[in-house]
Amino acid sequence: MEPMKIFVVIPAYNEAKHIVNVIRDIPEKVQEIIVVDDCSQDNTSDIIFASKDERVKLIRHKRNMGVGGAMITGYEYSLAAGADIVVKIDGDGQMDPKEMWKLVAPIKNGRADYSKGFRFHTLKNLKKTPKIRLIGNIALSFLTKITSGYWNVFDPTCGYTAIGREALSRLSLSGLNPGYFFEIDMLIRLNRIQAVVHDVEISHKYENEVSELNPLHASVTFPFLLSKAFIKRILRTYFLIDFNAASLFILFGIPFVLFGIGFGLYHWIKNLMANVLTSTGTVMIAVVPLLIGFQLLLQALVLDTNNMPKTPLQNEDKDI
Repeated sequence: MEPMKIFVVIPAYNEAKHIVNVIRDIPEKVQEIIVVDDCSQDNTSDIIFASKDERVKLIRHKRNMGVGGAMITGYEYSLAAGADIVVKIDGDGQMDPKEMWKLVAPIKNGRADYSKGFRFHTLKNLKKTPKIRLIGNIALSFLTKITSGYWNVFDPTCGYTAIGREALSRLSLSGLNPGYFFEIDMLIRLNRIQAVVHDVEISHKYENEVSELNPLHASVTFPFLLSKAFIKRILRTYFLIDFNAASLFILFGIPFVLFGIGFGLYHWIKNLMANVLTSTGTVMIAVVPLLIGFQLLLQALVLDTNNMPKTPLQNEDKDI
């Protein structure tokens, strides 16, 4: 049996300072290293050209496509070149290339289709992470769990990942978000093809790197993209391709909650303007449906957490 072909894709934008060290530390067993220069404004490409590593393949974008756009280019090249596993590592030097085998192992052993780094598994890692990043990541992780359906996944924006050929070939790469929402969009789309995702504990470091992600822009665009993806997942999973107990809980839970909130607010505002106390009966008519609806949606949530993909795509044929 031939050994698996393992490729590494590095999306690079103005990474002249760190890219050489990243390439140097990539293990020898990796067959190809695809560096996608996303129209850098520094001498990133010149430095890569000077690399003596024969495994390096440089692809240059004529215009900036974003980290997602760079990865789409790298993934398409890897599939065409026959890669079995594709590892993504950023070019900023925050990740240790020698740890990529931790990401490769679950896929190679048939336990997962996609593995991603989890940076916050120790107190030491938590302490060296900028507090604003940590708080933002915790909030984003919870929203991503709800949206993607992968309740076992934390640290969704970690750029250290690995994916198997079977899962990668089933994804519609052209539809992936080309910007910084790419990492989360990958999880959302992997759920659609029922791929198994594993978190893998890794180390990381922060020095003087400046993130290109605009927090203000992300705070505006990410909630919209997450909400849109969540609605699509719920409709597709529980009403289009299946209808089960969770579907019923959602179907009845939402109207009960909306009625309770709407009825309560209407009478509260009406009585407040009239300067009269709201009767106990009116309060109960609002509270009871609200509580019932909340319980129904909570049950749907519990069922959703148990509805994660369990059989890796690469093992489907083996089960027949």
